[in-house]
Amino acid sequence: MSFITRYSNNHQFNLPRLLRDGILIVITLVVLDAFWPFRSVPTGSRGVVTQFGAIRGIENEGLVMLPPWQKMALFSIRAEEAKVDGAEGSTSDQQPVKVSMTVRYSIAVDRVSDVYEKYSHDGDLSSYVQTATQEVFKAVTAKYTAPELISQRAKVSSDIGAALRNKISLYGANVINIDMRNFAFSADYMKAIGDKVTQEQLRLGAENKLKTVEAEQKQKVAIAEAEASALKAKADGEAYANLKIAAAQADAVRLQGAALAQNKDVLELRRIEVEMVKAKGWNGALPVNMYAGAPIPFLNIAK
Repeated sequence: MSFITRYSNNHQFNLPRLLRDGILIVITLVVLDAFWPFRSVPTGSRGVVTQFGAIRGIENEGLVMLPPWQKMALFSIRAEEAKVDGAEGSTSDQQPVKVSMTVRYSIAVDRVSDVYEKYSHDGDLSSYVQTATQEVFKAVTAKYTAPELISQRAKVSSDIGAALRNKISLYGANVINIDMRNFAFSADYMKAIGDKVTQEQLRLGAENKLKTVEAEQKQKVAIAEAEASALKAKADGEAYANLKIAAAQADAVRLQGAALAQNKDVLELRRIEVEMVKAKGWNGALPVNMYAGAPIPFLNIAK
């Protein structure tokens, strides 16, 4: 016996009535859902209230009660990302350049209604941000030469950020930050840059070597000059000393001459002193061989 037969026998089962009750329950649930007045807006979102398609208000986070003839759509104001891979541009010296960027942005709270009406029903403006980023990158890179893009990267990034903020504000969004990777040039230009860097390094190396040689030469010259100065000072000192000695000797001779002129006995006194020195060293023996006219020590017959 089937379940329906058993249930009908026990409970006087009526299939049409059961179907009718089920349909009534479903209709009731649908009506309750459609006319349920309570809604909730989660954190990081806003509720856009519409009435027959027209915006009637913006609700903050929390519980919201709406009449049955109004609807509410959730609109995100959280930070979003727009990735731009291989944005292309051209420098003022006609060098093609590419860069990849990630732009983080969020919808301005006071512009939710405008964005919902004109651009997006959920706060996603990534396509608009990507297009704006491409346009800004082309406009900014056209103001710089390729070497300037490399040497003035910080200024280029600042210019791109300022221009993109102005551009994105037209869509009701605020730029939070921009993550920009390194610029990519053509292979030929990168090779030329590498060759230039190599040449610059060689030039700097040659300049440094020349400076080293010049410094060494200057050091040698300074040492030679110092040595020459020392020799000159030594020669000057010796000459001055010799001059002083000669002057002293001349003074001594002059004084001796003056003394002799005043007293002739001084010379005899000196001779006697010499003879006394000889006498002290004589051993008492007379010379064996005498030649004519040779003096006999210490005998002065004339006296």
